[in-house]
Amino acid sequence: MDNSPTNKLENLFKDKEIEYIFVNDNLGFGRGHNLVLERLDSDFHLILNPDVVFLGDVIPNLINKLRGEENVSFITPKVLYPNGDLQFICRKHPTFLDLINRKLKISKNMTITNEYRDQDLTKSFCPNFIHGCFMLFKTKDFKDIKGFDERYFLYMEDADICRKIEVTNKKILYFPEVEITHQHQKGSSKSIKLFFYHLSSAIKYFLKWGF
Repeated sequence: MDNSPTNKLENLFKDKEIEYIFVNDNLGFGRGHNLVLERLDSDFHLILNPDVVFLGDVIPNLINKLRGEENVSFITPKVLYPNGDLQFICRKHPTFLDLINRKLKISKNMTITNEYRDQDLTKSFCPNFIHGCFMLFKTKDFKDIKGFDERYFLYMEDADICRKIEVTNKKILYFPEVEITHQHQKGSSKSIKLFFYHLSSAIKYFLKWGF
């Protein structure tokens, strides 16, 4: 699904296994992804940021793990910065105080707790919420929860969908035996427009799930 102003990217996707659809509008992260819901007939479905790099064996290894986890809806690998440092993508469910702390860096202890830094992150576990740069779903589970909540234009969709999965009594799995590299632009810290998108999404999230 191409949300670009023009369809100039179409020539890059001529493989017979790829269906290119020109949307001609930026519908937002969640709504854009949900456009494929009715077309999905696969066993697995990958939600992937464009600034992620990984080797060819990553997806097969994750699929093999996910197949054996009956109660897990999606799996995410270990995520590294380009310099090799670990990204702390596992989080507790966001709270209003936590988001303030992430912006103002008031309490290091709060950050350590909310990002599970006080446990062994070399081992698999099921956190409350995983930052959504790479989410490999069981397609049935993704469709059962009707994908992303389209009220969020940008930001907080990943936190919200983890809540939706929890409501169905399913889990999400962090699997650090496989790794990827993520540039992680942190756009809302650099752009006032993106900051207000983030703020708007946070308000919607807390009104939906509580503060």
